Amino acid sequence: MKNIEERRNRTIARTPSLHATMRAPHIDKTAISPYDDYCDGYGMPGAYGNGYVSVLKVSAGTVEKTNDMLIDGIVTYDKAETADAYVGQINMLTASSFCGMAGQVWGYDLARHDDIASGASTPLFTEKQFDGSELKVFDAQPLLNAGIELFGTAENRRYHPIPGAHTICANKGITAYRPKEDRPLKEGEAYGVWSFIAISLSADRDFAADLFIEDAGVWTENDNEQDMLAYLEQHRKEIVWSVVECGRDSSVLFDRTYVSFAYRMMKPNEIGNAITVGPYVTLARNAVPATGFASLNSLHLSDWLKQMDFEPLTVLAN
Repeated sequence: MKNIEERRNRTIARTPSLHATMRAPHIDKTAISPYDDYCDGYGMPGAYGNGYVSVLKVSAGTVEKTNDMLIDGIVTYDKAETADAYVGQINMLTASSFCGMAGQVWGYDLARHDDIASGASTPLFTEKQFDGSELKVFDAQPLLNAGIELFGTAENRRYHPIPGAHTICANKGITAYRPKEDRPLKEGEAYGVWSFIAISLSADRDFAADLFIEDAGVWTENDNEQDMLAYLEQHRKEIVWSVVECGRDSSVLFDRTYVSFAYRMMKPNEIGNAITVGPYVTLARNAVPATGFASLNSLHLSDWLKQMDFEPLTVLAN
């Protein structure tokens, strides 16, 4: 009995002398929300199409501590949600953690960021996969910037998820407190907080999902920001190691990985929160060009911005 990949790779006669491979069935990736100016969470009623769009975000925020740790945690989490690409006021639902064959990545598949489209970016480093091939690892900042251009910021909002949206997200977060006084740290205390997001694009996207890796943690060594930054740059390699191992588990090879982190060093008596978020959304109707949803696959981010009559909020090219 053939497995599913063998069945999908069967051939079909086109003419008496020509046989063509049937690589994979058509999957509807259209993802349009029922709202003109708001994205919506994937799977919510009223959407057109069966697809979804993955948007990348990694952010951190701080707030001065009050006498209510629970409320402080809520407020600082909200600050991280509203920093950078705006995803405030949503009901965040947790998913683990793939962009599948019905999904597309904003800034890569749709409205490809100009830096990525140019091919000028050089890898940060490479990592060997289980078959010996090299996995190229790139800075995810262009994808993060693409998310900012789509959703806007707290001060300049665009097609962000509709307030109150139930939004499935690949996500993790961490909260920690820095004491006001200079003393040894206790459990739940730290000098800084950090979070990572990585997406690894399958080498065979007709057969395997793209993989999200999210991580978040605390910095407890000292209050030296440069030491914390050096640690995070090293920890980035451990994130990519986990990508390779997850690929080994499912016999999936990846074409490339994009990875970035956010961090915040707290001041004394501050609570910090770092989150990593990959919301799965359907696009606002007005975010879809007049040429149709599928035309987003051939547009650069700068082209999309021009069609939307938006000025860039981020740097589009190095």
